[in-house]
Amino acid sequence: MKLFFQYNWQVRDEWFDWCKQLSREELLRQREGGAGTILYTLFHIADVEYSWLRGIQGKPDVQVSYGDHVSLQQVKELSDAWREEVAAFLDTWTDEWDNEPVVVSWSEEGHTKGEILRHVIAHEIHHMGQLSIWARELGYRPISANVIGRGLAPKQAKLG
Repeated sequence: MKLFFQYNWQVRDEWFDWCKQLSREELLRQREGGAGTILYTLFHIADVEYSWLRGIQGKPDVQVSYGDHVSLQQVKELSDAWREEVAAFLDTWTDEWDNEPVVVSWSEEGHTKGEILRHVIAHEIHHMGQLSIWARELGYRPISANVIGRGLAPKQAKLG
């Protein structure tokens, strides 16, 4: 699963770089579907990841106001800071935790830690798809969604 977090982080960083070509108005323009704006979508992705991963660890949710992070640089810095904490936790992950039950503070429903990790991965991929649609609507080529060719998988022995 760590490979998919690394994939999501790599793609997220590419979207942050991609967004530098857009005006502030385009980043904040309300759009159909998704989380509403390009900038808020990037904030939302990082916020959801951080909240769920803190929840898995039994830590309190940290409420951060989007209104305090309304520039691309501010959202990127927040994403990077949270990623450090998430990555440190993922480095300690063991397969035994996969089926361990957990209840997070914002829900009475129980989940397993593995289910939450998979949810967070799928959530980000879903929103990256929305960014891709918006990119095409703006006449730009979106960031590649390919996992292959990113250098994330362990090197395999050559066949034949």
